[in-house]
Amino acid sequence: FERLPNKVFIEGHTDNRKIHTLQYPTNWELSTDRAVKVVRYLVEECGLDPHKFIAVGYGEYSPLVPNTSPENQAMNRRVVMKIKATEVVDQKQ
Repeated sequence: FERLPNKVFIEGHTDNRKIHTLQYPTNWELSTDRAVKVVRYLVEECGLDPHKFIAVGYGEYSPLVPNTSPENQAMNRRVVMKIKATEVVDQKQ
């Protein structure tokens, strides 16, 4: 990561089960907190540059699979790391 000049997006996601606690009034807060915790780990524990990271929370609104079973819901509770490209690559080649 240190030699990588690109921005890194850390995306938090949840399943569609409603949550309502003091800490997490909605899935928005839960998903954002998941992303922030990963960023904090990378910065505080691994010593990486905090300027490279962007934490994003999607809540329940970007599922990988339909939330139709406990197994699918588990797959939707995740954190995704995306590295922004520095140039556009033509994939038609």
